[in-house]
Amino acid sequence: MAQNVKNLVQRTILPKVIKHLEAPEITIITGSRQVGKTTLLFQLKDYLLKKGVPENNILIFNLDILSELELFTSQANFIKFLKERIGKGRLFVFVDEAQRVKNAGIFFKGIYDLNLPLKLVLTGSSSLEIRAKIHESLTGRKRIFHLYPFSFQEYLSAKDKTLEKLISKKEISPYSQKLLQENLLDFIIWGGYPRVALETNIEEKYQILKEIHSSYFDKDIIGFLKIREPITFTKFLNLLANQIGQLVNFYELSNTLGITYRTAEKYLNILEKTFILNRVTPFFKNYRKELTKMPKIYFFDTGIRDFAINSFKNFEERTDKGQLLENFIFSEISKQTDIKIHFWRTKDKAEVDFVLINHLGEILPVEIKATSLKTGEISRSFRSFIERYRPRQAIVVNFGFHGEMKLNKTQIVFIYPYEIERIINL
Repeated sequence: MAQNVKNLVQRTILPKVIKHLEAPEITIITGSRQVGKTTLLFQLKDYLLKKGVPENNILIFNLDILSELELFTSQANFIKFLKERIGKGRLFVFVDEAQRVKNAGIFFKGIYDLNLPLKLVLTGSSSLEIRAKIHESLTGRKRIFHLYPFSFQEYLSAKDKTLEKLISKKEISPYSQKLLQENLLDFIIWGGYPRVALETNIEEKYQILKEIHSSYFDKDIIGFLKIREPITFTKFLNLLANQIGQLVNFYELSNTLGITYRTAEKYLNILEKTFILNRVTPFFKNYRKELTKMPKIYFFDTGIRDFAINSFKNFEERTDKGQLLENFIFSEISKQTDIKIHFWRTKDKAEVDFVLINHLGEILPVEIKATSLKTGEISRSFRSFIERYRPRQAIVVNFGFHGEMKLNKTQIVFIYPYEIERIINL
């Protein structure tokens, strides 16, 4: 299988993975189905070729193809095969869908421990399957990278590189601003799975999402996890999709579905570990309180969320546009950084949408408005948080007002939703 990589979108994760090619440990790339892992492997191959690595020193196997999987039925035979191909320089062995190998962890551990002059790069669609078959056996021998659907910046890079460059500029023409917003709203509705995002036909977008959704249920939920009640699991997912940005009571959810609380928790863990969604916990100085309070739920991809509720209306026509914009902001931050994401809510119901905490412990409150503010105004809740915690900076996301103001010593920055990179880079 060959790909023309010249016109492919360079994923933001690519430089990090390239850097790890020099390390002796096994490189593992996880990510949901159709997120672009195979494409990433061919981009790595292209990089190596440009660096002067001979093509014969780069082997790519796609284990969705039975004839290629057959080579991995015997570890001894595969090792013999590799030794036959080791010549001058290092051998790069890329294995797509590596979890399909029987006893994959032991299989690749044995190869790694031989200290042959080769580099193993493995990919896998199901993080649960990767964890079960590979993760534990390779302790201390691997590094895992997770590939998400496109970020908005990656999406623009594919559609219009000029627009992508304008994201970081403070002053742009009204027409370019309009184009950015149109692209943003389309992206928010349909999400960032590469084939979905780059498809222009609406019906085709829907069919691709349907295929991704079906593949997830057939191969991960039913095939690997063998969930006994897939219909109940689907209802659980759909209920959560209708509650993004809201406090979720899992006792109520379990009663609604007629399942135990333990089953609801099990379903939630599955959805988190397969990177469909994530729970966001409240911000407290007391960590024990954080664990006992009700969380909120957000999806990693807004297209998958909209498919779950079967609604692809235009953004302006939607009754859930506030929650949808919140979910977009959550998704973008999660895809591109390890910053901890919380929300703030008091007993008096004062609330801040997101409170971000970086590795230094610095906090950044973020308020999200699905409206066009005319002036630099903030809510009473946001003001209350700033006065209580005195962060260095605070962010208000909206569609209208762009600028800065000060509240005591806190710099409050008003940005457009497509400027999300400014939050990530703070």
